[in-house]
Amino acid sequence: MHDKPLAPYGADWRRSRGRMFAEKTSPTRGDFQRDRDRLIHSTAFRRLAHKTQVFIPFEGDHFRTRLTHTIEVAQIARALARGLTLDEDLAEATALAHDLGHTCFGHAGEEVLDACMAAYGGFDHNAHALRIVTCLERRYAGWDGLNLCYETLEGLVKHNGPLRGRFVPVGRRKRKIHRHIIEFDRIFPLDLELFASAEAQCAALADDIAYNAHDIDDGLRAGLFSLDDLRRIPFLDMLLAEIDTLHPGLEQVRAIHELVRRIITRFVEDAFAESARRLRMVAPKSIDDVRRCELPVVAFSDNMERAQKEIKDFLFTRMYRHAAVLPVWRNAEKIVRGLFEKFFADPETMPEEWAQAARPCDEAGRARVVSDYIAGMTDRYALTQAEQWLG
Repeated sequence: MHDKPLAPYGADWRRSRGRMFAEKTSPTRGDFQRDRDRLIHSTAFRRLAHKTQVFIPFEGDHFRTRLTHTIEVAQIARALARGLTLDEDLAEATALAHDLGHTCFGHAGEEVLDACMAAYGGFDHNAHALRIVTCLERRYAGWDGLNLCYETLEGLVKHNGPLRGRFVPVGRRKRKIHRHIIEFDRIFPLDLELFASAEAQCAALADDIAYNAHDIDDGLRAGLFSLDDLRRIPFLDMLLAEIDTLHPGLEQVRAIHELVRRIITRFVEDAFAESARRLRMVAPKSIDDVRRCELPVVAFSDNMERAQKEIKDFLFTRMYRHAAVLPVWRNAEKIVRGLFEKFFADPETMPEEWAQAARPCDEAGRARVVSDYIAGMTDRYALTQAEQWLG
């Protein structure tokens, strides 16, 4: 069942660096497939269905949530891995795990929770995702967490690149590594100065592709900007001109879909071409060669990287900071800050399992328990808690 040919630099589950707690192999599933399945069956994964991507889900049933975004990322990650003869299960597992640590209310929730935790080490969604899969998920008899393979954990932590050392991009060198990652690395070293596997790099690129394409889709459907507004970006103008030529007078809902599918296709095709070029150039003989490369081996070309940046800049100003979205952000910030202050001052108002965890803690430990509780909330649960405790 697991004899698909892999490139020599692909991640072979039979040669995995293993799990923190040793387990017998399965007679029916490879280890990366088991990781994928554990993530899908986790409580944290189910909660993504009711966590905001950009919009509050109940403002409209068709906008993306964290769960639908994650499924889209996983689909693109598998396609990239398949095309590059990599392990699809590891690419998918990394994609499924990459957003587990996000709070309620999207980036607004994360920003305010980070501010609330500033005196206690801050909050980082990647570090919290690691905390979820190694500590907070309490399902198995023999351990806390999901006991994932090394390769899945390194992909979760390093899918965007090394966290320290000479390979860290200049713009990211000022960012501190969250203490949870440092503490876990001491117990189960993840080689934070090296790149993750090519499969994890596929998941990172898939995240960018899905994010840009589907935020354009949601923004257009919400009326935050128009197709004509997108023509200011040369890459999108080219795609829209192609649609106009092939399908003149196309109704808007179909034109939007034609645009989104072309965005995904062009980015994926570019990623295949550029990654193949890089792999030919560095000729890695093993997964460790991939980890020690000076640049990621799965990447966009310079032209497509430029197009991606232009799309992100456009979305930041015209969508994430749109006048119609900002009130939602401000309300989300009020809720998260208010709940943190309430539960930190009176931990006994949290459910018993959380109150019990907070009782023996010092101030910093109590703050972390409160942060863990709030970070796990869905949008609608946070709203009901705000109604109960904040009026």
